[in-house]
Amino acid sequence: MFRLMLSDLRAKAAWCYGSDSTAALLKVLLTDGTIAMLVYRVMQWARGHRLTPLEWLCNKVNASTQGCIIGRGAEFGPRFVLIHAAGVVINGQVRGGEGIHIEHQVTIGAERRSSPSLGDDVFIGAGAKIVGPVAIGSHTRIGANAVVIADIPDYATAVGVPARVVERRDRSSFAVREVELADV
Repeated sequence: MFRLMLSDLRAKAAWCYGSDSTAALLKVLLTDGTIAMLVYRVMQWARGHRLTPLEWLCNKVNASTQGCIIGRGAEFGPRFVLIHAAGVVINGQVRGGEGIHIEHQVTIGAERRSSPSLGDDVFIGAGAKIVGPVAIGSHTRIGANAVVIADIPDYATAVGVPARVVERRDRSSFAVREVELADV
């Protein structure tokens, strides 16, 4: 749990302040969304250890104090970042990889009991909605206020209502970044 928390804090510090130095980590502790990230990690840990009352409490703490609802079964890998927590709603069946960055007012929700899955290194802009059994590829960007109701491939940028791919990048543009992230 603590390694996941530290990976999340370092990723948020790098996003917000361009560094994961001790000073940046201390600043990020006071940044909007950080408490919600940490409470989510405790909730995820409690679920894994079958501590249902603690899991439920963490869920309610996030909802009532952080304005953020993350379903109790939601799973995200390391480097999970809530840039801003206000208005974020994530269904409990959502699965996300590493390096997920979420802005405020984002909804990642189910449709007919089917929820989205997210690859690695995904950015979701403010107000975006991702609904139903869609797959969001790795290294993707979802624009602000986009409504995603269909799969988005790897290395793509999607915008609009409904969201459509407006840019496709090639893997070579990410090679240097992946080496840098391996050091984190």
